[in-house]
Amino acid sequence: MPRWRIRTCMAASLAAAGLLLSGCANPSTGSANDDPAKPVTLKFWHGWSAPGEVKAINDSIARFEKLHPNIHVRSTGNVSDATVNQALRAGGSQAPDVVTSFTTNNVGQYCSSGMWADLDPFLKKSGIDKKKVFPKTLLDYTQYEGTQCALPLLADAYGMYYNKDEFRAAGIARPPHTISEMKRDAAKLTRKNGDGTLKQVGFMPSFRLYQNSPDRMFAQWGPQYFGADGKARLAEEPKTEQFYAAMKALDDAQGGFQKMERLRGTFGDEMSSQNGFLTGKLAMHLDGEWRGLMLNESKAKFDWGVAPLPVPDDQAGTYGRGYLTGTVAGVAHSSQHQNAAFELVKFLTTDTRQVVAFANAIHNVPSTFAALKSPDLDPDPAFRAFIRIAQNPHSQAIPPSNNGGQYITSFQDFSYSVEEGKEHDLHAGLRKLDDQIDADNLQSEN
Repeated sequence: MPRWRIRTCMAASLAAAGLLLSGCANPSTGSANDDPAKPVTLKFWHGWSAPGEVKAINDSIARFEKLHPNIHVRSTGNVSDATVNQALRAGGSQAPDVVTSFTTNNVGQYCSSGMWADLDPFLKKSGIDKKKVFPKTLLDYTQYEGTQCALPLLADAYGMYYNKDEFRAAGIARPPHTISEMKRDAAKLTRKNGDGTLKQVGFMPSFRLYQNSPDRMFAQWGPQYFGADGKARLAEEPKTEQFYAAMKALDDAQGGFQKMERLRGTFGDEMSSQNGFLTGKLAMHLDGEWRGLMLNESKAKFDWGVAPLPVPDDQAGTYGRGYLTGTVAGVAHSSQHQNAAFELVKFLTTDTRQVVAFANAIHNVPSTFAALKSPDLDPDPAFRAFIRIAQNPHSQAIPPSNNGGQYITSFQDFSYSVEEGKEHDLHAGLRKLDDQIDADNLQSEN
């Protein structure tokens, strides 16, 4: 389901509340000595809350209990990461056995703190070769420094929705593949009111717009955030300044940042009927696979399609890539029923029929090789476009960190300053950003 509920600023808000786990946390001691064939009740905490989501997860639990009649699952939905973290720190009989998170940014903390159990011993005991089951990018965002404390439970891929009617009216034959093509097409698709204000733009690169967080768009450049020594290298990475230059060029081609901001101020809430794309004020728009289902439910009054977001001109061969993230599932270290808990995690994440059924129900991307190739997947062309993005070898997720992705929050804040024209020496600003990221990471280790 859409990760719009859990924005990239979650790490900062949790840190401010003192709820994030540090690498030196002392997790409550659980047990992996339980017999998963004996009667047991597991407490499963997850974040889904909409009626369709809850039905899908309850149907999944029913399928699991049919296969494991000795295991009863007591499910609790709409649980935030902060609540899960508090419960795991407290431990005791009320803490959950199986947990999920929409926030892959926090996996580094889950693993380094020890609050989520290392799943490699369970995978080995079950005879599961994780590298043959899950795509590498998804495995990368569910582990940290060799500890596999989570497994992928469906994925999100980001691509570009575009208004086919507007493309035809502007004489544009296909979606742009490169940034220069996007700049050209965006200018063609821009329309102004009589007073010169913007009525419609081709693509709005604002980092404050809906799903447009800078890390999601920066993924099209394939950046390297950290060096081999673990130090931040955004100033050293030439793609960083290229990215900011490309975003500014897109702004300028359509009237400039200030005019774009005034237009953004007329948009309604992302999930409302006044969404900027749904109301025809955006001809191209970054979003996830769930948006197609919502466009259909809203009965959009225009013909629309999905394509990968364009890539830099000097990386044209990577076209088809996108930003990946997703839900992760794990076993609480404090659980006294870790073997039974892993049976539930294993079913939810590796059983092909289950993964496909759940993906179809909530319109998220399957997270195993087998499910991605299943003929039972929803044949909707828009959904399939995101499947291809998820399978592209150049698609990228952000690297994990031990402080809940604080570096992404810092990168986001810096990006706001850049697009507002407040960074007069970009390279010097990036060096300071690297220093801040390194200091934050060091503090989390101590």
